[in-house]
Amino acid sequence: MTTCPVCGQRGIGKVGADQYYCWDCCVEFTVRDQDVRVFNVESDGTLTLYDDLIQGTVNLEVQKG
Repeated sequence: MTTCPVCGQRGIGKVGADQYYCWDCCVEFTVRDQDVRVFNVESDGTLTLYDDLIQGTVNLEVQKG
C-alpha cells in the first residue's frame, strides 16, 4: 500500500507506471526507487512540480504485490 507523501493518507489511485494520484489532497506523485516527485494538478490538467513542499527525506511506504 502506498501513502501520500503530502498528507499521509491512503486514498491513492494509480494513474500510470510508478505514478499515483491522492484523492485526499489532489496531488499526483511519482515514485522511482527512493526518488519521489510531487505535482500539483492545475485546473487545466497540467502538472506543476510541487518542489517546495517536500524537503529532505519522505517517509513513504511502497509494497509491490
